[in-house]
Amino acid sequence: MKLSTRAIEIQASPIRKLMPYANQAKAKGIKVYHINIGQPDIPTPPEMIKVYHEFSDKVLAYGPSQGLDVYQEGLLHYYAKLGIELKKEDIIVTTAGSEAVTFAMLVVANEGDEIIVRNFLYELQRFCDDGFDQSEGSDDLCGRWLCPSSEH
Repeated sequence: MKLSTRAIEIQASPIRKLMPYANQAKAKGIKVYHINIGQPDIPTPPEMIKVYHEFSDKVLAYGPSQGLDVYQEGLLHYYAKLGIELKKEDIIVTTAGSEAVTFAMLVVANEGDEIIVRNFLYELQRFCDDGFDQSEGSDDLCGRWLCPSSEH
């Protein structure tokens, strides 16, 4: 099977490159804090664990793309307590932080605009994202995000 040029050129993300060092440190008894994965650092609420144990459906299906109503209502309530009045149509639920960042950049940038960003992307995201350009003398920590054409 002939691999694509992208497949041949892809590199491990910086996080994957650091993992052998983290594993070596752990083997020596050194405490390693993994700050890259957004892992919760607080105990999971007992109520949530109880719901997981009692879940009997055969498939844990995806929720609606706009988010569950109960989640949207929770967000409205949370922001109302902060004095920020919103309606459901003001909220965009995303599947992850990277999707939220991409949406935010698309909201503030017009076609052809540049946003200078810290390299927050995993290698695979950078590799597949037509908008991310790490050229013109940038280092591994910075790059330019070019707002893609609406024709994509």
